[in-house]
Amino acid sequence: MHLPRQLGALHDLPDTPEAYDAVLAGVAEEALARLTPEGNLEHPDCVDDIGDTSLGITSLLALAWQRGKDPRLPEAVRRSLAFHLRERVYTEDNPGYPNLKVRDSGLPYARYTLAAGAHPIGDWPSTVWALLQAVNMLDLAEGLVEDGQRAELVEVAHGYWRWLTEATFFNPQEAGNQAIGCVVGGLMLARHLPPEQGAQVRSRAIAVYADEIRAHRVADRGALLPPEHGGAYDNNYGPISLSFLAQAHRISGEEIFAEDGDALARYVDARLTTGGFDNGGPRYSEQHSGFESVLGLRYFSARIGSDLGRYRGDTRWGRHAVKADGGVDGHFAWMLVWQVQDTTRWHRTPSTTPARHQLRAGTVSVAFDSRMTPSLVEAGGTYYLPAAVNRQHGFGPVTDGFLYCRPMGEVRVRDVRAEGLVAKLVTKPVVGRDHVLRHVRSLYVSDGTSLWTTVAVERLPGTPYLLAGLPYATDDGDRVRRTAEGRVTSAGELRLTHPEADGVDHFDARAERTQEEAAFALAADPRGYGNPDEGWRHLVSSTALEAEPAPGAPEDLHVFAVRYGRTGEFVPTFTHDGSALTVRTEAFTAVIGESAGDAHGEPELTVLAV
Repeated sequence: MHLPRQLGALHDLPDTPEAYDAVLAGVAEEALARLTPEGNLEHPDCVDDIGDTSLGITSLLALAWQRGKDPRLPEAVRRSLAFHLRERVYTEDNPGYPNLKVRDSGLPYARYTLAAGAHPIGDWPSTVWALLQAVNMLDLAEGLVEDGQRAELVEVAHGYWRWLTEATFFNPQEAGNQAIGCVVGGLMLARHLPPEQGAQVRSRAIAVYADEIRAHRVADRGALLPPEHGGAYDNNYGPISLSFLAQAHRISGEEIFAEDGDALARYVDARLTTGGFDNGGPRYSEQHSGFESVLGLRYFSARIGSDLGRYRGDTRWGRHAVKADGGVDGHFAWMLVWQVQDTTRWHRTPSTTPARHQLRAGTVSVAFDSRMTPSLVEAGGTYYLPAAVNRQHGFGPVTDGFLYCRPMGEVRVRDVRAEGLVAKLVTKPVVGRDHVLRHVRSLYVSDGTSLWTTVAVERLPGTPYLLAGLPYATDDGDRVRRTAEGRVTSAGELRLTHPEADGVDHFDARAERTQEEAAFALAADPRGYGNPDEGWRHLVSSTALEAEPAPGAPEDLHVFAVRYGRTGEFVPTFTHDGSALTVRTEAFTAVIGESAGDAHGEPELTVLAV
């Protein structure tokens, strides 16, 4: 089976002016055929996320007219804009809406669903989206919209802004992308208001960003990130936040948005595999955005000098939102407008600057979590997740059911590049159940096609093994296919084990269940509202690669050696002279020095190609 939403790399979609004109022409033909006598452009099957969708398609028609001057479009724009202003602007409180600070304000807002009192929790983001569609229309109104209609749209847009920032609690879903989108709406609105009023709205928007979003950033993997639905990052919504930061910087020129966007972009780059696969987040562990991410990934790929566009998006949404029948939906249409308007081009080559939480070479990559334990390993086109044993998750030595990967003290990292090899040494103090402090040294070396992992630790009691990952998915053209195996070899005996117990908290990679489905099933709250990452942490056991200690290791150490991405003979050797451990493989020789040998206690690493 294939994962449903991780499809092609977003930078593979043509983004020339001609390509965008063709997309807009297709939207225009469909919209003209759909336009009702009342001026409605909503998809007939649209129920949720509906409050902004007709206006979104209207803005796409306006952009198409500005670029191509199709004489059929001005009348459609005016009729559909009139429909939104007449039928989709609400000023009476939605019954049951829980986040109001001011009752009966009379300010306009948009509804998530049209029926009164039906699922009103989504009205806040729907109003953000309607504000963004409205300010895009104002930007594109010249030559299309008469003065009276334009003035009404300005008044509605200003009312949306006030409802979002005065009549309700700000960002009630704790969703960074929605909150930054609101700020963007204020920045764009300010340009269409009288100077004094516009300056006030602009100042307020920047203050809201600083006080309500930036001040509440969440730390993960060494970065401060806008919180997303209560977590630090979500692989669906995080790149959308990046797009909003890009637009905020484009519109305002304020360096704060560029700085925070750079930080988020470097974080995305570090956690993203070479093949563009990623998973995890507080809302959707495997769902991926499409066109909504393009602006941010493209804009900041150029700023940080890395190929962020390798991100595997849902290319069914590669241009705009669509319904199940493939028909265009106006949801999030402003992102396509901004993509077309932005002239930034993709940066398509990887950054060569070492990143603490990433090792990357050729088709091999390792993403590390905040504890410098691999969160995702890619080699040979296969993706490995942290395995689970006895409710503990990660990569590392295991003895008597205890996994040695959670540091008790400072984690130190040394990066080395030499003779076509990329290497990272991670040393961390770890306390076992026997309360003995041990130093786990993990060496990762890649030549761009294979990954060698060597883990050394002071001799462990019992019969230890290395928990070496959960083979989960593999590249299959533009798709990602579920798997339960990979090309892996070990110096010691290698086992691929599967849970003996049944139940959702025992993940068997051979079953037709995705990580996302299992994570939501284990989450405390319903799908779409629960945190799948928290749910996944309840996993008791999983399919796992288990590697026995390497033969011939020094008597005072347990050493484990695993090679990913290549089969065949693998017979590394190890020597330990008391101050350094030397590892010899068919591809390299590495010398790992004792931390005490450095004046600052930093680990020493030398790598030479064979």
